[in-house]
Amino acid sequence: MGLLALSLLAAVVGASVGSTGFESLLRAARDPVAWQIVTDIRLPRTLGAWLAGALLGLAGAVAQGLFRNPLADPFLLGSASGAMLAVAVALALWGAPVAAASWVAKLGLTGAAFVGALGGVLLTLLLAQGVQHTLRLLLAGVVVGYVLGAVKDLVTLAAPDVLTGMLSFMLGNTGLIGWDACGVMAAVLVPLALLAWASARVLDGLALGEATAHSLGLPLAPLRATLIGVLALATGTAVAQAGLIGFVGLAAPHLVRGLARVTHGPLVLLSALAGGLLLASADILSRVLIAPQELPVGVLTAVLGGSYLLWLMYVRTRRGGQQ
Repeated sequence: MGLLALSLLAAVVGASVGSTGFESLLRAARDPVAWQIVTDIRLPRTLGAWLAGALLGLAGAVAQGLFRNPLADPFLLGSASGAMLAVAVALALWGAPVAAASWVAKLGLTGAAFVGALGGVLLTLLLAQGVQHTLRLLLAGVVVGYVLGAVKDLVTLAAPDVLTGMLSFMLGNTGLIGWDACGVMAAVLVPLALLAWASARVLDGLALGEATAHSLGLPLAPLRATLIGVLALATGTAVAQAGLIGFVGLAAPHLVRGLARVTHGPLVLLSALAGGLLLASADILSRVLIAPQELPVGVLTAVLGGSYLLWLMYVRTRRGGQQ
């Protein structure tokens, strides 16, 4: 309930504040332009940032449980790089900037990002020969990320007209999110959260070990395929709408585990709430820190998320040294 209440507070603050402070909100009742700024720009942007963060938090919890590694996140496993490559190819073929993308084009971006994210994850699994060997899996994810990232760079060099749009994607940008994008992300988030929650028993089984999961009679193959699909579509949708935003998928599950010890069923849902809160808060900070200019939200999440994880590592190392 605390995460939900804080998320609602962040939504209210995000819809109220912008690069000019609370000026538009104060004038909204008597100024149609100010009212339009609040309802058509700030509110969908804030809700879109929350939805993108929720998708990344959900994907991070699934990845960490599926691969039994607390360092796993959508970006380390090749899904984000695959999604970015697919988005770059789609933009190069369409030859249109992201801001001018229509409803159909945005659905196409989401579909392309999903295909690319799924391809990146499957390529990582293929190179790692499964998920049994953690080190091999992480190394395969790093290799796939670098290779797909290099191919994406070649695509942007071959089609320089999309470099501006790709720069916005690479740095993370919630400023282009409108009501259409919110509708797409909400339509994807709800069924994926339900699927992840319904499939969470396999994550609980895998936490006890592969042999134990088999002995419990869990249908590992279909549930793993379902969770990989959840991971790929959640990451692909978030990347397609908000760009490459780091550390949210990694930090959100750690934040939830630090607050309460829960099984994977509640964990995936709470991680979605935590991810939404993290990105919505970062989006608000990106508007006000150097107002009237804005920081790229992906840069801010990398700084804040990296600092949080470093602090967490320090605390755990210090506790381990005292025992």
